[in-house]
Amino acid sequence: MPSARTTRTRRLAVALAASLTASLTLLAPAVAAPPAAAPATPAAEGPLQEVMFVGNNWDGTADVIAARGDFHRIGRLNVVPDKEERLREIYLNPVKLAFFLGVRSGPGEGHDQFVDDMYATPDGASMVVSRPSFADVVSLDLRTGRINWRFPVAGYRADHMAVSPDGTRVAVSASTANTVHVLDIATGREVGSFKTGDKPHENVFTSDGRLWNMSIGEVTTALDAPWLDWTKGDRRITVVDATTFETVRVVDMRSRLDAFGRDDLSDAVRPLVFTPDEKKLYFQVSFLNGFLEYDVESDRVTRLKTLPGNPATDPDRTTWVNDSRHHGLSISPDGRRLCVAGTMDDYATVVDRETLKQGPLVPTSKPYWATVSGDGRACVVSESGADRVSAIDFATGERVATVAVGDHPQRVRLARVPADWSSPTAN
Repeated sequence: MPSARTTRTRRLAVALAASLTASLTLLAPAVAAPPAAAPATPAAEGPLQEVMFVGNNWDGTADVIAARGDFHRIGRLNVVPDKEERLREIYLNPVKLAFFLGVRSGPGEGHDQFVDDMYATPDGASMVVSRPSFADVVSLDLRTGRINWRFPVAGYRADHMAVSPDGTRVAVSASTANTVHVLDIATGREVGSFKTGDKPHENVFTSDGRLWNMSIGEVTTALDAPWLDWTKGDRRITVVDATTFETVRVVDMRSRLDAFGRDDLSDAVRPLVFTPDEKKLYFQVSFLNGFLEYDVESDRVTRLKTLPGNPATDPDRTTWVNDSRHHGLSISPDGRRLCVAGTMDDYATVVDRETLKQGPLVPTSKPYWATVSGDGRACVVSESGADRVSAIDFATGERVATVAVGDHPQRVRLARVPADWSSPTAN
């Protein structure tokens, strides 16, 4: 039997041939382009409400749900209103087409990736979205659904974002260019950028005026055996001054893990969270069912928590989505509890930070992210395998709510939108 990787490679070849044929067809009567991007609209007026954005990666929508209580769905926004125009550009450019299909067959698991990350502007008027398959960031007017501005990233794929503490800037990883762009969130103008390790992924702003980026290296190859870890590329944490974008610190987690006695673990740092005082951080790494603790001041890995494996999980590491056995981590506002998304093990759980004792293993379907609810009482995880999000109470570790969303939810972010907001009529 061919491996899952081999099958995907064959599918990629077939898809490439089909798409090249489609591109020639598109050279004839051109696909009608959507209306031009709208100019930026005035700031939202009136009171704002706290909500959560849920990015439905495979169908190109974002659901807006209540940030607490029953987490009911309030509305939905189309984040690819310019889809025909973008696809036409891609089909007419062989290099862009090759990378577009590579995203589909690799991190997209056979699907296009239309939304990775989302944030609201401080005034609640717009949603800013990174779109991996289109290699860009766009700002969408929440009232009309039209595009305010668009920023194409370097290279061919956009990934995780982060918003500065004052909400005025957004950082986005350009994963194939080993670059992080920092943009003015209102205008889309680039205010700075910096270089990273291979395949920049998560970004985190800290209160000391720094921006942390975690590069994860190659995660779509079949070279997943521990002895082939060196093939995954240059993986490191790059810490820059968030004003000048000059590098102030580089953390090579390989040497820290070796010193901790775990040279068998990958050094590809996935989602991470800081404690409220930012003295410690907790992070997941590729292939690990669990997480590690890192002391920022002493620059040491200090503890490891291994979480239970699901007996039903395929032991073949090459089948795990983008090398991430567990992908999703959040921390309660008081810093006492961590919430872990056990992606390939199909559960989520709350862990006491002091004792590292886990609570109930809450069954979830390929949970892909973990975020704290608006009132801080619950951890909200996206169940990408079931097209829903679930809220898990930090105090009890039990599920308290579930709401259906779109196809393959991934990132979930807190946001503020107008109190009377509803879906644009075109969506």
